[in-house]
Amino acid sequence: MTGFTPAPGVRRACTRAAIVAALIIAGGTGLPPGGRAQDRPAPRDGVFVEGEELVYNVRYGFFDLGQVRIKVLATVRGNSSLAYQGKGFIDSYPKVPFADLHAVYESLIDSGLFSRRFIGRQKDNGQWDLSRYDFDYPARRVLIEVGAQDSVITRRDTLAIETPYHDGLSLFFYARAKLFSGLKVNVPTLIKEQKVNTYIDFKDEHTTVDLDAVDYPVDVVRFDGNMDFVGIFGLTGGFEGWFSNDEARVPIQAKMKVLIGSVTMELMKWTRPGWNPPRAKG
Repeated sequence: MTGFTPAPGVRRACTRAAIVAALIIAGGTGLPPGGRAQDRPAPRDGVFVEGEELVYNVRYGFFDLGQVRIKVLATVRGNSSLAYQGKGFIDSYPKVPFADLHAVYESLIDSGLFSRRFIGRQKDNGQWDLSRYDFDYPARRVLIEVGAQDSVITRRDTLAIETPYHDGLSLFFYARAKLFSGLKVNVPTLIKEQKVNTYIDFKDEHTTVDLDAVDYPVDVVRFDGNMDFVGIFGLTGGFEGWFSNDEARVPIQAKMKVLIGSVTMELMKWTRPGWNPPRAKG
């Protein structure tokens, strides 16, 4: 860690915001208020690949805060449905002052690109907190359990829902699937047991970014959006994403606003058979 050294209180707030922000960068259920015609077909959809693991570094300025790992564990086949098990791990780096933050998120993501179930475990100040959402779409409701140490449920609640919803992890995969859609979407999302919205503009804007993990410019597609709420650890306002311009649509880089500034996440390692970040042409 070099360069920038914020004050202790700022460091802790930035760390909390940044290491969670990567899982809430984008998503939605596809309620388009408008869109743009596409001048070319989108690449074949290769978003869900069992065994894929993506690792990101998260920083505030020049200050490295933590790491995010996102995995596709398995494909779940039902009698008439298909879903995917995703898992995310968020950890502050050991040498980050005033922070020992860890979280594990699990999501069951329907092939129709919405959340069926979400389990979140977050450790802060030595205490593990639990959130569990079970989406009961036939009954138009979500069943919520909140507690500590997994086995101690302190609150149960029910929220009415009128449309498919997303959790913080399923958003990650939805954004990848819709990258080339050209749509503007209003995103029904469940964050901190609250129904909120995220607005995404899938511009299909082609550009390049530099990535420390490779020695060439990466071919990417950019989009942006805005959150109309203050989320976990101060995540709020505008964000930008740059995803790979290929069928994998891997998130390469993202920038997000928090209450006290801006944080960046960048792909640093990956496990995906036959894939590397696409080289920009020309």
